[in-house]
Amino acid sequence: MKRSIGKTWYLFPICSAMALLFMLSCKSKSEEKPKEEVIAAEVADTPTKFTYQEIPGIGIDSLYNRRDNSDIIKVGDTYYVWYSRMDRPTTAGYWATIWYATSKDEGHTWEEQGMALDVGQEGEFDSHSVFTPNILAHKGKYYLYYTAVQPTPGKANKEFENNSTNDFTAIGLAVADSPDGPFVRVKNNPILEVSEVPEDFDSYRIDDASLLVRDQKIWLYYKGRSIIHGKKGPGRTKMGVAIADQPEGTYKKHPKPLVDKGHEVLIWNHNGGVASLASISKTIHWAKDGINFSPMEENLKKIPIAPGLYRPHLEDGNKAMEIPGWGISIKGKKGYVYLERFEMN
Repeated sequence: MKRSIGKTWYLFPICSAMALLFMLSCKSKSEEKPKEEVIAAEVADTPTKFTYQEIPGIGIDSLYNRRDNSDIIKVGDTYYVWYSRMDRPTTAGYWATIWYATSKDEGHTWEEQGMALDVGQEGEFDSHSVFTPNILAHKGKYYLYYTAVQPTPGKANKEFENNSTNDFTAIGLAVADSPDGPFVRVKNNPILEVSEVPEDFDSYRIDDASLLVRDQKIWLYYKGRSIIHGKKGPGRTKMGVAIADQPEGTYKKHPKPLVDKGHEVLIWNHNGGVASLASISKTIHWAKDGINFSPMEENLKKIPIAPGLYRPHLEDGNKAMEIPGWGISIKGKKGYVYLERFEMN
């Protein structure tokens, strides 16, 4: 902001005017605003808005429901997205497998290519459902992160109850040499499991992996839900992070949650730090170090549901740091769950 010293400056002696200008130009460092406040001011000056459009190929469908898509990457001239797919009328991802689609026109139209990952073998942590995928292209390989469940323990019919007591989730990983697969599970699956300490924020459910390569390490942001919250858990979901030297792990969790009230995880590079959209509080947070988040913009309107962004910095070797501002999210209507395109300024 420019400062004004008034319209009568010519009445001052030259020396006084120079002294005043010197004082104004020598603003002490203690008066300078922290970068977090500067970023917040920039966001406030340009409020975030979201617009939506229906998309052919993976939109509303009479046979299948699609939801919980990944972030989007571009390989050559083709955009890729992965997502959970269920037979209608099922709407929840706890009965899904992972499919993928491609686009040539920045996500305006899509073509479904096929299944990317089926459920695991009987007795494995992912033997009932695989869902909520995300992607990372790194050093010539494609890493597909996903959430999974097995049938509810103790159920003779091997059904899944989706209860609040013993239907634990875990995050798994499969890797391929091509975005078209085939994706093969890594040996140390699952790569991230719930905490064994009941009071921890992630002692019952972990989900929604969202990746970032930062400081030559793999940062896996995720949402956690505590077993002590029982049926109220979904509304008290928090975001955490686990860090590893390589995509397969071993991942070390940060000891405390980073953002409250964030039922879905969406993060991206922003102004030299990391931004995050928390869905329950409808707030964008920002952290220079990727850990200590502060609210940047609150009370957002019409935010996307379970969104994924086109993030060039997930692409192998792409040096781009900012996002173009479009992605895919979900929409529900009368028993249908499907994907739509959104843009954010």
